[in-house]
Amino acid sequence: MRVGLDVGGTKTEAVALDDAGVVVARVRRATTFGPDGVIATILASVEEVGAQAGGIVTSVGIGMPGQIVPGSGTISHAVNLGVRSLDVAAVVGGALGVPVDVENDVKAAALGAAVLRTAADPGASGAAESGLAYLNLGTGVAAGLVIGGALWRGVRGAAGEIGHLSVDPEGPRCRCGQRGCIEALAGGRAIAERWGRPGALPVADVFDVAEGAGPGGSERERARALRDDLVRGVAAAVRVLVLTADVDVVVLGGGLTALGDRLVAPVRAALRRSGETSPFLRSLHLDERIAVLPPGSPAAAMGAALLAAERGEEVLTVG
Repeated sequence: MRVGLDVGGTKTEAVALDDAGVVVARVRRATTFGPDGVIATILASVEEVGAQAGGIVTSVGIGMPGQIVPGSGTISHAVNLGVRSLDVAAVVGGALGVPVDVENDVKAAALGAAVLRTAADPGASGAAESGLAYLNLGTGVAAGLVIGGALWRGVRGAAGEIGHLSVDPEGPRCRCGQRGCIEALAGGRAIAERWGRPGALPVADVFDVAEGAGPGGSERERARALRDDLVRGVAAAVRVLVLTADVDVVVLGGGLTALGDRLVAPVRAALRRSGETSPFLRSLHLDERIAVLPPGSPAAAMGAALLAAERGEEVLTVG
């Protein structure tokens, strides 16, 4: 039985997969902050999902935000977890006595998205083989790529890190120091900071006001400008992913996809408009290459479980 985890800043999700790759158990629990808390959360989640599935855990894959040192199980700069540097694979592997693999959460989700897409539509299996991109639209913006059925990390593991690609030199200032980065336009945190109104769902609030709810006048115009920037940023990300990797499909995931067609329809329209003046872009049918990950799909946890099993002897083991 393979176990995969998606360790986030607020919650951790764990799934258990049988030999056929089918989810046989799934649990969620709050993530405890800091290195010791993260390890404790992981171990408790593995124990709980293993007990629920009633099988023997043979491998553990862990998807986490932050940078992964290539060829290791060490996570660094996971700010939302309170982790500066931690050899997660060594600590967890030592405690559990099974192979443990650690991967960036968005990259793990890309593989999980490819598997889920194939499971939902067996006819779509060719997309994962020819090329699939997973575009995560959440607090920030990042992507993962599955090429030839395998996760593509690049030479230094940076493949898909498109959030800090500037697409508008005159655009809003990004945390990285540039202007007009895709993340500055389409990242949830950047939009919330620019919007400045209190609320649990600031991006949804932007869309509500832009569509006529709440205040009007200059506030509505400001909301429409932010909404248009978000659409522009997502459309730019789709173009970049298709033009650099020629992926067959770009699967949208992350918290902002809860907006549903309110977001996806204008993104498709923006991509169609870009083809009106460019026969080349029109020939790529960019608007038709978008799909949306079903809400609640455990893509990152599934992908992490599959990666750990795939690497076999290559994963870091302890003991």
